[in-house]
Amino acid sequence: MEKKPFDLDGRRVWLYAAEAPQILFLQPVDSHDAELLDREIEAMQGCALPFALAAFEVKDWNLELSPWAAPPVFGKTPFCGGAEETLGFVTTRLLPEVKSRHVLPDEIALCIGGYSLAGLFALWTATQTALFSGVAAASPSVWFPAWIDYVRERPIRAETVYLSLGDREERAKNPVMAAVGDRIREQYALLQADHAVTLEWNPGNHFQDSEKRTARAFCWVAESLKRQE
Repeated sequence: MEKKPFDLDGRRVWLYAAEAPQILFLQPVDSHDAELLDREIEAMQGCALPFALAAFEVKDWNLELSPWAAPPVFGKTPFCGGAEETLGFVTTRLLPEVKSRHVLPDEIALCIGGYSLAGLFALWTATQTALFSGVAAASPSVWFPAWIDYVRERPIRAETVYLSLGDREERAKNPVMAAVGDRIREQYALLQADHAVTLEWNPGNHFQDSEKRTARAFCWVAESLKRQE
């Protein structure tokens, strides 16, 4: 698996690519996620389709990945609703650059995914555009204020969706975050009628094995898309 880091519009991008990839995964990462990327890629060996993965740096998590403004849920940092600008970067700058650098075909399958708030960003992205065939949302922050009300009105347009949660996440002391179990069950129910979707429960809390959970999410999407061919 070839690794090609580069900078684009002030962001670091880590591009991993097999020969002749059939699917391109896109993933927002913070500094902690970036440190785990090699381990994530290792966990993806044996993926059902040869793949490329472009992970791009997110410097301000609560600003760049939140779909709308919301008050702090923990700590003092509010959510500032910058997801639209981040999606613009993905579609107009990152995708063309990655395709050019690795000579990827225009028709390659696309999947957007990530962990925690990046997983919510991936789900939100799929309500905005039909560009992505799959969404890989590992422990997504579906507790985000007003998310379920929003997604009832703005359905997810990707055909294939992976959801997961740690089985201890809904035991969080924070009451907003503790609602994540009920919210992800609602999200799953909304998707069951007309999507290829799964909801997997992982042992542990939100902070365990994020790279392995994300790898599993991407690989499930690849396997599902392969079955649909």
